[in-house]
Amino acid sequence: MRAKKKEDFIACVENALWFYGGVPQALVPDNLRAAVTKSSRYEPKVNETFADFAEHYETAVLPTRAYKPRDKAIVENAVRIIYTRVFAPLRNQTFYNQKDLNKAILKLLETHNNMSFRGREYSRYSLFKEIEWIELKPLPLKRYEIKSYAKATVHKNSHIYLGKDKHYYSVPYQHIGKHVKVIFSDSLVEIFHKQERLAAHAREKKKYGYTTVKEHMPSHHQFVSEWNSEKFIAWAANIGSHCKEYIMVILDKKQHPEQSYKSCLGILHLAKKVGNERLNNACKRALGYQAYNYNMVNRILKKGWDKLDENLEEQIEIPDHHNIRGGNYYK
Repeated sequence: MRAKKKEDFIACVENALWFYGGVPQALVPDNLRAAVTKSSRYEPKVNETFADFAEHYETAVLPTRAYKPRDKAIVENAVRIIYTRVFAPLRNQTFYNQKDLNKAILKLLETHNNMSFRGREYSRYSLFKEIEWIELKPLPLKRYEIKSYAKATVHKNSHIYLGKDKHYYSVPYQHIGKHVKVIFSDSLVEIFHKQERLAAHAREKKKYGYTTVKEHMPSHHQFVSEWNSEKFIAWAANIGSHCKEYIMVILDKKQHPEQSYKSCLGILHLAKKVGNERLNNACKRALGYQAYNYNMVNRILKKGWDKLDENLEEQIEIPDHHNIRGGNYYK
């Protein structure tokens, strides 16, 4: 729930900025956890995500002082007025979707903002346009995307594994073995080591898939020099025709050699556990599924699907009975 509240808080602040049409010099939130991790009179610690949000909008965060209700008096009074003039008139109405509710709120809010102050000839909106609006900085081109954080290790195949999506992303091979920080949003995955950004990728959510930049891979990698496509095909042919066909499809997927060879090696090594016949049958079933990866073959073997008799239905003899309609009945 805490993460959800953080996202809701940031969404509300962002909606307010776009409603006003600009960004103020500073944001002044209360000391709620979604904004402030540790309150302090002199140096409050701002929530990492909210700080990143403020950086995106190029503004500062100045939390109110803890246990100082006078700092919030104006805000609390404004909330009271909104409840009286906007929410109270809607309390007896029924809305069947959020769009209609927002439309009704916006109409009352517009009336409230254009209402002249008592004994004055100006309104909240006219004051905003005359004094405050010109002080706002322009909005960025894109809205902020909530970011999540994870830790990973650069594997020997020059990739890190993002457990959230079960997907692999490449990192320059010079960083193999390093512990890295992964920052990801709905559209982007960034990989850092000691504040240095090593790689950035468009986020993909295909399970056990690879997102690879060719330049990240070591062309002189020892694994590639020891193996080649012909060796894997010959090895697979010794196991069976279906295994050979399956390995050839993987090699023909045109991914980086390290990836193809790793998959082939993992599949072919399964013969040591289950034998050539079972592995060949598993590859046959995987070909039928049109799923070409190590995880699928391993799953078929674990579930025992390779032992299923595909011709079982053909072997069942249907008894001759006068209540069973023959094929001629439907002609």
